[in-house]
Amino acid sequence: MAAPDGTLNCEDFSMFQEGLKVMRTIDDRIVHSLNTTVPTVSFSGKVDATQTCKELYESLMKAHLSRDKAIKACIAQKSEVVVQLREEREKDSDNLKLVKQLRKEQTNLKLMQSELNVEEVVNDRSLKVFVERCRIHYLPPKV
Repeated sequence: MAAPDGTLNCEDFSMFQEGLKVMRTIDDRIVHSLNTTVPTVSFSGKVDATQTCKELYESLMKAHLSRDKAIKACIAQKSEVVVQLREEREKDSDNLKLVKQLRKEQTNLKLMQSELNVEEVVNDRSLKVFVERCRIHYLPPKV
């Protein structure tokens, strides 16, 4: 699971993915959040849509940055493990257990790197939905 501070379990890929799933909750629920917080035209006088959209955007950006940092930290950690195992394999190339462990770690590293692509898709989707719904009330600085 993802820790409250935005760190992920980098050792076990399935736990890494589970942590990301939890961290992506805000993106998964963006449509619901927009529907429940951004007023329709008939209710626009009762809620400050500009402030609501701004706060939602800031939460979204904070979540995106947190996930990006956590994924990159795991990639860096796993890269170090792969480098160490490669060095050990060079010294003892006949050790099948070591070769197997290296392949496993390399596979996990590639899977973690592919999560950066998934992250880009998730972020783009969320921002597109956000801009479609909030563009009248609040335009983010980067869009």
